[in-house]
Amino acid sequence: RQDPPGRVAAAACSPMARMPYLLPMLVPIGLAAYVLLMLGIGLYASRRVSGSADYLVAGRRLSLPLATATLSATWFGGGLCIGAASAAYEGGFRAVIADPFGAALCLFLAGAFYVRVLRKMGVMTVASFFTERFDGRAGMLASLCTIPAYVGWVAALMVAFGRILQSLTGLDPVLGICVGAAVVLIYTYAGGMWAVTLTDAVQLLILVVGMVCLTPILLSDMGGWSAIAAQIPTERFDLYPHDGDATAWFSYARDWLVIGLGNLAGQDLIQRSLSSRDDKVAVRSAYLSGVIYLTVGMLPVLLGMAGAVILPDLVDPDLVMMELARMYLPTAALVLFTGALLSALLSSADSALLAPASVIGWDLLRWFRPDVSEATSLRVSRGAVAACGLFALVLALHRTSVYDLMVDSWSVLLATLFVPLTAGIWWRRTNGPGALASIVTGFVSWLMLLRLTPTLPADLLAVPFALTALVVISLATGRTTPPKPLIDTSGQPLAP
Repeated sequence: RQDPPGRVAAAACSPMARMPYLLPMLVPIGLAAYVLLMLGIGLYASRRVSGSADYLVAGRRLSLPLATATLSATWFGGGLCIGAASAAYEGGFRAVIADPFGAALCLFLAGAFYVRVLRKMGVMTVASFFTERFDGRAGMLASLCTIPAYVGWVAALMVAFGRILQSLTGLDPVLGICVGAAVVLIYTYAGGMWAVTLTDAVQLLILVVGMVCLTPILLSDMGGWSAIAAQIPTERFDLYPHDGDATAWFSYARDWLVIGLGNLAGQDLIQRSLSSRDDKVAVRSAYLSGVIYLTVGMLPVLLGMAGAVILPDLVDPDLVMMELARMYLPTAALVLFTGALLSALLSSADSALLAPASVIGWDLLRWFRPDVSEATSLRVSRGAVAACGLFALVLALHRTSVYDLMVDSWSVLLATLFVPLTAGIWWRRTNGPGALASIVTGFVSWLMLLRLTPTLPADLLAVPFALTALVVISLATGRTTPPKPLIDTSGQPLAP
């Protein structure tokens, strides 16, 4: 096999060829400096944490720039920068419908239909919405559904972190996963949402600068996008199936909706809305984040597709971004590119880790101890950060596919919480028994469909079952259990 155009020349003048000793030194030094910066910000932020509200929703004081930064940075994770690049390498646009396209859809829908109401209600978590709108049992079930989704997402990000360190330094990926887990655990444990917000702002800046500046350099050194695109099969640019197979169309719909709808009930998204200064900031930050995600977020996808031409026999597609960077970028640019990828991973990992900890420390704890003190809630939330992080670490060491881990994490939210959350905001007749029936039916039908229809998207097919259960039970029990109205922080009725 002949080398692709430009590869021989690039290899001859690559940083690895020109400076064989400098690169192995610069990357660890740059990585250590970056890690220390994140830890320093997290420890600084911990000084402003005086109670649960500070720890879980940053005291509800985020301005539009900070709210947009933390929401955008949360979305830019290993699922996109590593997983989506790998999926695009293997399948083109159709393989990345879930992320970034479905994820951007989620942000726009959240801004249009969800976050304004939730922010005006003043709830602390997604599960808190279920408790206030329905009852404590619905809140407990929502808590139990939220936790596994985010533990799976943290695991995916830890796997991606290990892959980057393996590609750059030859470090064993298991050790790399453990390093990433330790870093994000420390500063999230210390500073909570305020630490996450400040680190996210720095990480987003590094990410955007790194991606926007270095992607054109990479594509230019590889011969230019036009030359590369001419070698990519045309079907890889398709955005929808061209055959009439029902299974393909079901899978395609699932790719759009598993994150597009499933993450509307995501604690990470709602937590940033609740941390915003007011409902206008919450809405505008969702829209701005969606725009950023569809622009900057497409760059890893293009690099993954280009990598299929430049490196057609890559053994591990998860490493395509790093292999391209190693081949074509000068040393200083490679260090910046590495910082951008690590920023993407850490900015999502801290958010994903804080999400289940918030539910445990605020909702589950109050289910068992309604009169719990603020100090105890804060201690439990911090302990939950450590516990969820360690569990995710175990999961990361047993799963290797970043993209699959990330997408599968949202299946449970789509099947269980999407329907009652949406109905709770937009259908006044939804009541507690209806919400409970929807969650349980969605979960059970999802598990059954996984076994009965393994070739079809069980999470998407579970949604009609959950909706049917919600409508039937809400109507049947409406007189005995009247639905609660939406109310704002002052106790006044709230229109959706």
